[in-house]
Amino acid sequence: MTTATRISNAAAKAACDAIVGLLDAGAGAATAKLYTTAQATDPDTAIGAQTLLGTLTFSDPAFGAAADANPGGRATASAITDDSSADATGTAAWFRCADSNGVAVIDGSVGTSGADMNLNTVAIVAGAAISITSWTVTMPEQ
Repeated sequence: MTTATRISNAAAKAACDAIVGLLDAGAGAATAKLYTTAQATDPDTAIGAQTLLGTLTFSDPAFGAAADANPGGRATASAITDDSSADATGTAAWFRCADSNGVAVIDGSVGTSGADMNLNTVAIVAGAAISITSWTVTMPEQ
């Protein structure tokens, strides 16, 4: 069976806002945790043998309103506070973002450009600073 479901630009922007809005649940700010090795299956899967490299803290709210990504809706993260002292040494491979209650919302790839989330470097050294240089979330229309 072929499916041909498509949503409008307004629906894509609303969906994007709803998804990133989940990061604002709880009394505090959301976090992004960076891990080594294989990414978990999805945000509902517990962290396994991956090493936590560092934790960065979002502004509250974490994102501004989604804009037209032509096609789709795209939300850009508000300011994200650096982790001033990485927890471990390793190569950052993926991230998990959670609300202030620790409920996982979004996982994705990390890199220095062209990844889901871009960092200043993926070569993390224990005690060094970690910075997110950019993060956008896009909801496609198709």
